[in-house]
Parts: sequence; structure tokens; C-alpha cells
Amino acid sequence: MTDPTPPDPAVSARLIVTGAHGQVGRELLRLAPAALGYGRGDLDITDAAAVRARLAPGDVVVNCAAYTAVDRAETDTEAAYAGNATGPAVLAATCADLGARLIHLSTDYVFPGTHDRPYDTCDPTGPGTVYGKSKLAGEQAVLAQCADAHVVRTAWVYSGRGSDFVATMVRLERDRDTVDVVDDEVGSPTYAPDLAAALLELTRRPDAPRVLHATNAGKASRFELARAVFAGIGADPTRVRPCDSTAFPRPARRPAFSVLSPRSWAEAGLTPLRDWRSALGDALARRSD
Repeated sequence: MTDPTPPDPAVSARLIVTGAHGQVGRELLRLAPAALGYGRGDLDITDAAAVRARLAPGDVVVNCAAYTAVDRAETDTEAAYAGNATGPAVLAATCADLGARLIHLSTDYVFPGTHDRPYDTCDPTGPGTVYGKSKLAGEQAVLAQCADAHVVRTAWVYSGRGSDFVATMVRLERDRDTVDVVDDEVGSPTYAPDLAAALLELTRRPDAPRVLHATNAGKASRFELARAVFAGIGADPTRVRPCDSTAFPRPARRPAFSVLSPRSWAEAGLTPLRDWRSALGDALARRSD
């Protein structure tokens, strides 16, 4: 009789999701219903004592909590840094002390957005907004304070519900004859369920690189994405008209080109995310679920 196979710690570890009420957090809990999810009202991640009381040795923590009001961050700097830098630092320090793993979700906004090719994980950062700077500070704290941590940058996340870009385009198609959308911002549209599945795969790969990029494959301008939404719901895509970003001045300037390269994810042997157009089709089909 052979000895039983010892449990795989990556399988038996408790999964903790912070930011559980956001787009990605909700999808993580849907795909992993045994996980413990904490929203902002359940757990203040800037409170070290509260964080320590919720975590245990061996936990795998996926941090989706963030301050995401990009424009408001320009004047609400203290709150932006609390949510995007202090909170992740507290999580990282606690995970390191307890012997837990941390997967921290970050953003394309840590880059300046001036490239004409996809950004790799090794490219220099250089955020131009308070939001981007606070997220970069969070990355740096996580990597410095927890040796068993990963930073996963993603971009243009949507679920097709609520007030995200895709949901907004669906609403505007109903409300307006034409819609003007910027064509000088190019990025990586990413479907929240696809990203959640990718993060769950990463929970089983403690050997993966510490910094990774995870987005749906391909690139699109906001204009191209909007037209794809219109076409996907059976509307005339020519009702979406191109304009440049000067037509919509905002306190925080968006990166002009922030496509993230999938190279780090693929080279780690992780499952590549599908093309953004295929993912968008599923998102639009799920609207009636």
C-alpha cells in the first residue's frame, strides 16, 4: 500500500479576495464560490490589525481593492494613495509576516502611454496621473514587502454591466442617434470574467514571475471598441463617430497608447487570454442572463 499523496498547498490553501464587490472581485467569487470575499465595508485594507485578523498562514490573497476614480484622484490625492498604495502595503506586510501569498492587481496607467508598441513588464514606468502614480507606489510596496507576491497589470476592464465603458456604449446606443468616441486612446480591452479566470490560474502557480501582464489579446481604440459594441448588439456601427481626446477634456489625461504585451504571461506557461473581440461577444450575450 502506498502512502497517500500529500495535499497540494496551492489547491488546499484558503483563497481570500479583497475588493470583492468590484468587477473582478465579483467574478472571482463566482468562479471560486468557496473563496472568502471582503468588500470595502467588510475590511479596511489600510488597517493592519483588521487585515491581520482576517488572514491566516498559507492563505492566497487576491487584492482587487483599489481607488479607481481616475479624475477625482487628481484632487483627492490622500484617498487615492490610501487605497492604492497604503492598503496594498499593509496587505503585503501582513502576508509576509504570516506566510501567505499575495496577488495584487495593477494597471496600465503605471506607464506613460507614449509607446507605439505593447508595454512589456520590463519597460520603464512613468505614470502621468495621480491614479497611476498611486498604483505604481502600491506595486513597489507589494514587491518590496512580500517576497511571495505577484503584481498583475491589466487594462480597460469591463463586465458589460453597471457603468463601465461597454455598458455605457449599450446605454448610449439606446439614448442617442450618434455617439462621439475618441480614436486617439488605444489599449487592451479586458473582460472581467476572463481576467478572473487568469488570476485563479495564477493562484496555482507560485513559481510564476513576480510581475505579469494579463489582458485579452489584441488592441483597440476606444472608437473601435465602441463600434464593436454597437455591431455586437445589432446596431449600426457607423452611428459611432471618431473624435480626438481634446473633445472631452478631463482632469486626468488618459494614456494615448497603453497596450500591454502578453509575453510575460505566455512565457510563464500560463494560459493566454483570448482575443478581445471574442470576449466582447460573450459579454454582450450575457447581458440578458
